[in-house]
Amino acid sequence: MRVLVIENYGDTGLGQVGTALDEAGAELDLRRPYRGDELPSDPAAYDALVILGGGQNALADDEYPYFPALLSLTRDFEAADKAVLGICLGGQLIARAFGGRNQVGGATEFGWHQVCLTEGAKADAVLGSLPEVFPIFEWHDDTFTLPPDAVRLASSKVAENQAFRVGRAVYGFQFHFEAHRPMVRQWSSTFAQLIAQRRPDWAARLPDEEKSHGPQADAAGLAIARAWVAVI
Repeated sequence: MRVLVIENYGDTGLGQVGTALDEAGAELDLRRPYRGDELPSDPAAYDALVILGGGQNALADDEYPYFPALLSLTRDFEAADKAVLGICLGGQLIARAFGGRNQVGGATEFGWHQVCLTEGAKADAVLGSLPEVFPIFEWHDDTFTLPPDAVRLASSKVAENQAFRVGRAVYGFQFHFEAHRPMVRQWSSTFAQLIAQRRPDWAARLPDEEKSHGPQADAAGLAIARAWVAVI
């Protein structure tokens, strides 16, 4: 199994997705196009594509001129019936690639929040075994409309489109199911100043928040990661 991983922002990482891919013995090809790495011209050499998150918005083509090529490559993976996973910004880019409308701002969530699975998730290969409601880590300001013909799989009070599927195995997630407790602690340190601007009390609240929500969120996140790897 060979998987193309697109990193769009520094200090993000695969987290629980990396755990599931490692369990499956996957070979990873990590590209950082925001640092100048070239994108492959087609999906022929890969079995799946992972698009990670970032602090930029999904319409920032001027600052990230590789975005249109990434959108095209995403559509090529779907046309070849190869699995795609997008998380946060990655999910927003998948929505854009398949005709959704991106909304910059107006949908802020940070920290562990409850998400609810939809009726359409019950028979889904990736989310069908999850509880109907579970906590998961969120960090976003933006949202998007559902692409035509996509299946909405999860929602929250703030963002109606928390997870969706296009075709057989193209999945977009707004929430950070890859972010287990060690990753959240790392982000809380690495991005401490940025986080303090939106949640000045986050450092003090993190231990209690982690204790209350972390175990269930980590279990749900790893289950999602393993189930997505299984559809590759």
